[in-house]
Amino acid sequence: MTTNREEPEWLTEKATEAGFSLSLVDLGGGDITNRLLAEASNPIADVVFGLNNVYFENLVASEVLEEYTPSWSGDVDVSLGDGAVFWPIVREPIMLVYNTETYPDPASAPSDWPDLWTDPAFHGTYEVPSSLGGATTQMVLSGLLARFLDPSGDLGVSDEGWESIGRYFEYGVPSVETTDLYARMDAGEVSAGQMWLAGKVTREEQYGVATEAAHPEIGVPMAVQHVAQVAGTPRAELAGEFIDWFGGAELQAAWSQEFFTAPTNSDALADADQDAVKQTESFSAQDIDWTTVAENLNDWIEKIELDVLG
Repeated sequence: MTTNREEPEWLTEKATEAGFSLSLVDLGGGDITNRLLAEASNPIADVVFGLNNVYFENLVASEVLEEYTPSWSGDVDVSLGDGAVFWPIVREPIMLVYNTETYPDPASAPSDWPDLWTDPAFHGTYEVPSSLGGATTQMVLSGLLARFLDPSGDLGVSDEGWESIGRYFEYGVPSVETTDLYARMDAGEVSAGQMWLAGKVTREEQYGVATEAAHPEIGVPMAVQHVAQVAGTPRAELAGEFIDWFGGAELQAAWSQEFFTAPTNSDALADADQDAVKQTESFSAQDIDWTTVAENLNDWIEKIELDVLG
């Protein structure tokens, strides 16, 4: 399983109350994916959750997951997953946020990612990632490159797309591994950068920095976290029971209240954190071909690391 933030302790406690004994592996999406691939011939995990579409598409292609239809499958939009193997549990917008102290007038703030590199007023004011392994970073890059898909282009992306990515990094301020974006905003080092919704809420409280998120007309990458059963688990029946409980309305509403998320289970919405649901629904989802992204993302990342970050 994969989790983040304060979720492991909370989930373990809730699961124990429900009669499940959990052993959680709390790693990033890439590390979890690699571990599942390495264990494919002798699976150790029973269930994987928290990964986005890109990771799950690759896991399905590698045949390390198996079909399972949750009891709540009729309460979610199956098009958010694949309708057979991985099923949606949470939606979360991946955003461009900016410091409202720097931009008290929204009209002066960046309204979409391309503003950062096309408008000289924003050059040197926004943070860009120094490493590309994080799921949020990869979602941002996917959203940017998805605007420039071209079957005849290099790795399926047009020349304009690669030039845009180059300029995005050229005019940005590299992130510092040990320093949070919001700490740098507080120090006046940068004024904007990437963030997910729950991260925005917790960091505003932690650092005392007020931010707003851009609402691009094209939409934002909507990270959808899913859950699936691992192929070959000797505890398949128990894994299914856990998935039924985990994605059910009661647990997902409680998860929303605890971690400021918007559940995909329609029956959970009434008891979910209404502010989280409202803020999530204020964003339109960018139309992204996630299958194409999954097929190409590793090559895109490698190209950016070699040709842009050097």
